[in-house]
Amino acid sequence: MSERETKKSSIKEISPLDVYKLLPRTNCKVCGEENCMAFATKLVNQEILLESCTPLLEEGKYKKNYQKIWDMVKPPVRSVTIGTGENAVTIGGEFVMYRHEFTYYNPTAIAIDISDEMTKEEIGNRSKLIQNFEYHYIGQNLRLDLIAVRSTSSVPEKFSIAVKEVIKNTNLPLILCSHNPEVVKAGLKASEGKRPLIYAATKDNWLEMTELASTYNSPLVVSAPNDLDLLRSLSNTILEYGIEDIVLDSGTFPNEGLGKNINNLTMLRRASCKKYDELLGFPLMGNPMVVWFENTKSIEDVKWKEAYLASMLITRYSDIIVLHSLDGWVLLPLVILRENLYTDPRKPVAVDAELKVIGKPNENSPVLFTTNFALTYYTVASDIEKIDCYLIVIDTEGLSVESAVAGRKLTADKVGEAIKEFEIEKKVKHKKLIIPGRAARLSGEIEEVTGWDVLVGPLDSSGIIKFLNEKWKVGEIASK
Repeated sequence: MSERETKKSSIKEISPLDVYKLLPRTNCKVCGEENCMAFATKLVNQEILLESCTPLLEEGKYKKNYQKIWDMVKPPVRSVTIGTGENAVTIGGEFVMYRHEFTYYNPTAIAIDISDEMTKEEIGNRSKLIQNFEYHYIGQNLRLDLIAVRSTSSVPEKFSIAVKEVIKNTNLPLILCSHNPEVVKAGLKASEGKRPLIYAATKDNWLEMTELASTYNSPLVVSAPNDLDLLRSLSNTILEYGIEDIVLDSGTFPNEGLGKNINNLTMLRRASCKKYDELLGFPLMGNPMVVWFENTKSIEDVKWKEAYLASMLITRYSDIIVLHSLDGWVLLPLVILRENLYTDPRKPVAVDAELKVIGKPNENSPVLFTTNFALTYYTVASDIEKIDCYLIVIDTEGLSVESAVAGRKLTADKVGEAIKEFEIEKKVKHKKLIIPGRAARLSGEIEEVTGWDVLVGPLDSSGIIKFLNEKWKVGEIASK
């Protein structure tokens, strides 16, 4: 059996006990956990960083144990950090092919391109648009991540000026795009200390690009369109030169080439996650903006192609993509898709259980409740934002109303406890509680437990304003 086959056959599921045996086992609580076994369990479940166990790092006698644990828990897809400081972007670091097996950790980074043949004004305006893009979605501020500066002029001086202008107008990390090492060198000098991603090393320029990546301590994209054997060979060579922060680009093919995209990316991710091929265990790159290089009469068609190609690449398995379009109808579906894919399937998205004061309620204002499932809460909050009222958010472990009632995570006792905890009786002079329509079956129990009169609200929160105008008898309710 070869060394490679031996390594593959030795890989097994890791138990917390395997990790625990290598920890200091002093239960020092420096990591924030009650004991070392709790830390080991969270580490195996990827809920805590190995670096949180500072004795492993600071005490020399644990150095070998640290390396052994890291070899056990490190992801098959290496993580690569682009940029520096609070805006740095980490890509890769994944453990599985499918999110239901475990979870995905570092969301696909989305970059927007800027050409070095744009005017300074155009570069400045586009940089600010990319920097300021933001969409609020169930408690998250969805943003773009990077700017890809492309050298369409192939003139080092022009590229340097463009990079400086981008840096002047934004603090987002950069991708420097050119196959000409001299152009890339000019961009690296202009962005020194910013740790941009270099795009790209090919079979023709890999040595020069590798030297630049080493000199400027920058991550490097290795590109071999539709040639996975060459891609693997290049990554092996570049690794031997000491560059470990590598991103793989197997090419992006629109139209009839869609199957190639899926096939290449799937084979690369399978090689790392299933076959543990360390030469292919790197983040993957996609370039949906290639659709703009086609001859077409309809700009809308190009944007549509870019959007569906990007969505496909986010789903399978690109860790970073480059787009051209800044239209909201192109970007919004993509950032929402990304957010949904990269939530932890083991944990419902939840908000804190608390009393929300909506508008300027008084002693006659309505009191409503909902669950702490994020989508439910933000939908309800949006629908009642024009009403002065109190909204009790009850901890149902992140379940929606109907699921929480069925699973006994939402009960009359919990409602009663929330009324007492948040001292609702001190805030209003009435004792009327409006409950979600999907919790109607709890109305009698809630009245019995709390002593409050229950009004069963509509099934959909969009009907709350109409319901209050028709049913609320304490004070006066009207939408603002």
